[in-house]
Amino acid sequence: MKRVLFSMVLLLAAGFTFAQEKSVKEAKSIANDVKPDFAQAEKLINEALNNAETKDNAETWDVAGFIQKRINEKEMENAYLRKPYDTLKVYNSALNMCKYYFKCDELAQIPNEKGKIKNKFRRSNSAAILAARPNLINGGIQFFNLDKNKEALDFFATYVDIAINPMFEKENLLQTDTVLPQIAYYASLAAAKMEDYPSVLKYAPYAKEDKEVGKYAMEFISTALKAQGDTVKWIASLKDGIQKYPEHSFFFGHLIDYYSNNNKFDEAMQFADDMLAKDPNNTFYLYVKGYLYHNMKDYEKAIEFYNKTIEVDPNYAEAYSNLGLIYCLQAQDFSEKATTDVNNPKYKEDQATLKVFYEKARPNYEKARELKPEQKDLWLNGLYRVYYNLQMGPEFDEIEKLMQ
Repeated sequence: MKRVLFSMVLLLAAGFTFAQEKSVKEAKSIANDVKPDFAQAEKLINEALNNAETKDNAETWDVAGFIQKRINEKEMENAYLRKPYDTLKVYNSALNMCKYYFKCDELAQIPNEKGKIKNKFRRSNSAAILAARPNLINGGIQFFNLDKNKEALDFFATYVDIAINPMFEKENLLQTDTVLPQIAYYASLAAAKMEDYPSVLKYAPYAKEDKEVGKYAMEFISTALKAQGDTVKWIASLKDGIQKYPEHSFFFGHLIDYYSNNNKFDEAMQFADDMLAKDPNNTFYLYVKGYLYHNMKDYEKAIEFYNKTIEVDPNYAEAYSNLGLIYCLQAQDFSEKATTDVNNPKYKEDQATLKVFYEKARPNYEKARELKPEQKDLWLNGLYRVYYNLQMGPEFDEIEKLMQ
């Protein structure tokens, strides 16, 4: 009795397997019709993709990719005949086809019981993927412009994934595809917008050598490493960015901020000196050195380097703003020591000295305002303080209104 039951179970299992394999063949046949019923074909293949008996068969995934290929072909045929066609269906079918063919190839590369690999799918499937690949860019652009970053990332990422997939080893797409760095950049940009840092770190490196977007791709890498709390790699990425793109202030500025915020002024100053040795008239490096002295409260040295910055670039608003701030800080330090007794003979002398500090601050804040009137954080609070202490009534009233 047990043998009979066991035989029946085996027959039933074989029957289920046969039924699923039949569904796969039927799905392919339907998709290949002159007037295909794609909904039915997709229904059948999706059942097979989720069935334990067929989901690990390369043939199943090959047919799934074939159905998407046929959907794409039919839509493009309508476009060619100037009939109505679904643009998104064109893009999505290209994307889905690539994913199904990737899985098909992965399964087909598994050695058989004799240890041999017999991948009969790679040649035709790789050709189909390459033909559809441009539509991955179009799909990514469409979704990116709609601010649908998840969908955009899917398209751009798949475009890059093709280049690193073993199916295309002979094509050497990482070297021959001149568009790839730009698409990798957009993949990392979409990922960065979603704070998907693993994806940023996966795709941004393929863009970091590009002349146009490389510096921004490296920004994304640094930001992702910092967000993940990997300080060692973050600092290394900033230094790498400085070496590759010394003119791009992001890397140098963030590195100096890190040193400054962690009271590593010696390291920061050494780094600033090294950069100035390579480019003595770089206004950003001069400004940063002034900024470091500023934070070290060596105000005279800070004034020296802010003035050097302005000598090279008379329109450097931030240098003017910080000069104004330093004179105000000096006034504050002096006022803490100055006499407050109006009957003391030194009172008038101390007040005159205080006034000099604010008079020095005034033209610098006013210049910052002139250069960047929209950037009020550079001058508004400073002028409020200066005009108040210099008892400049009309000017003070105007600034006070701006602060309300």
